[in-house]
Amino acid sequence: MDMERSPSRPISPLLPAEDDPYAYALRRAEDALEKRWLHKVLVALNAPAGWPPWAVAGVALAGSGLMAMSWQALGAGAWAPRLLLLLAAVALWDAFVLLAQPRMGLAFGPFGSQFVILQIPRWTAAFLAGLLVRWWGAAPAFALLAGIELLAAVLLAWGAWVEPRRVEVTQSSLDAPAFPPDAPPLRILHISDLHVERWGRREEQVLELARQLRPDLILLTGDYVNLSNVDDPQAHADARRLLAGMSAPLGVYAVLGSPPVDRNSAGLFPDLAVRLLRDEVHLLEAGGRRLAIIGMDCSHDILRDGERLRRLCASLPVNAYRILLYHSPDLMPAAVELGIDLYLCGHTHGGQIRLPLYGALITSSRLGKRYEMGWYREGRTHLYVSRGVGLEGLGAPRLRLLCRPEVTLVTLGPADPPINAGARGLCRRAREGRSVHYGPSS
Repeated sequence: MDMERSPSRPISPLLPAEDDPYAYALRRAEDALEKRWLHKVLVALNAPAGWPPWAVAGVALAGSGLMAMSWQALGAGAWAPRLLLLLAAVALWDAFVLLAQPRMGLAFGPFGSQFVILQIPRWTAAFLAGLLVRWWGAAPAFALLAGIELLAAVLLAWGAWVEPRRVEVTQSSLDAPAFPPDAPPLRILHISDLHVERWGRREEQVLELARQLRPDLILLTGDYVNLSNVDDPQAHADARRLLAGMSAPLGVYAVLGSPPVDRNSAGLFPDLAVRLLRDEVHLLEAGGRRLAIIGMDCSHDILRDGERLRRLCASLPVNAYRILLYHSPDLMPAAVELGIDLYLCGHTHGGQIRLPLYGALITSSRLGKRYEMGWYREGRTHLYVSRGVGLEGLGAPRLRLLCRPEVTLVTLGPADPPINAGARGLCRRAREGRSVHYGPSS
């Protein structure tokens, strides 16, 4: 699309009284996150990451042995050897699935912690099935357990190999009343939660989409490396390689994500064509359209960050379309109050693992499941919560279930233009909010 672009004009960044805004946010966010039960669980489950292989195997054997002993104590001793064989078989399958992920370019997390995490629900199922022996008998209880373990094996392969390998393009159209009636539509590509561990399949796909969809503007909302790779030079080099490959006629703008994840990520952006916004506003004018892009550091302190947003919005021109870039959806109430038009964020990963009819098991948002995934509208504010591209780190499973990775193409204006010819082979037209696939079919 041929458009004229006027130079962006920064509105002076908001510098709080503290020494370094992001260093302060880091201290506040780490204090808040470390006190939450979820962070404590992730840290505890990540402990086996540094174990030698013999220790990981020893824990697996010990756990299976304890389950066999529990069955024997419950009067099903004759079935204990079969239980051991079942648990050994599924443990080998788990190991195979995890070891295949790096070779497939899908995940690069430490094997030990991921393997032990997968055994915990398997042992739990074995123990609960053993409790049914007294009422059902050993054979029905074992059959039920075998079915559960096999179903879990199939879901594991799906969540580890299938869903993470294909990035979806979610396309939506929004009216922009602030645009002149004759202004051409504006195409915005929103990307969040890259969580780069190593250069892999999803990184290739995201870069190809950013090139072939030809958006007018690319907006990034934080978490550029995996939480397990915060201090990993190779992960940072691969994340920088990905960012360096992005370009758009109106520019590429980014904000930082959660301070524990992006504490070193500001160093990714020097000398790149990606503008990192840190508590500041940039005004863009193109084809008669005026945009105010508000980029904020995220401290996960809703009250403090909400007040910073109010101070930034006080300097905005009244006739500009207001776009807020903030890592989490937690500022939605403040955004509605301040008349933000479009609020783009990520952070929740859509839960990463979802259940039918319930949705996300965990969102990591301070507002819980209120804004867990997709579009929300309150007042004049449209909020989009991205499912993100990458996978959570530390002791979280490197899986996606009913929650594919995505990038979002938002068209602002009265019309929904046809997708460009170069991208037609990558994704098909979709109605508002509907996802389409990009990537190999197998």
